[in-house]
Amino acid sequence: MASKTQKFQVHAIKVIVEPWLGEHHVYAIFMVPDKYKEPPFFILTVKDLGSFCEKPFGNSQYYDDIFAEPGTHLIRDYIRTRLALRLILQGKYFQLNDQYNWSLTYPEDNCAKFNN
Repeated sequence: MASKTQKFQVHAIKVIVEPWLGEHHVYAIFMVPDKYKEPPFFILTVKDLGSFCEKPFGNSQYYDDIFAEPGTHLIRDYIRTRLALRLILQGKYFQLNDQYNWSLTYPEDNCAKFNN
């Protein structure tokens, strides 16, 4: 069943997939309206990987040569390197590297179904 609560969803504007460089080298950058600067949580979804309920851990006006537009901020969110390597070995590098396969969702309800 689909949730009937209101949500805001945004796709990545840039994706970095370089797990061979070690930890923290598989991530996406999202430009999010300032209205969502202090949410208690969001859901990161990567097609063919899954969805993860996470607490925001920071934002910035600048990441990797990208500047936030007025009224927005940037969020950089990561997936585990070992999961990325598994997907690459399954032949899904191009899917993982596609910015439209990454999204952040800010739901109105809680993340209980994602944390069980």
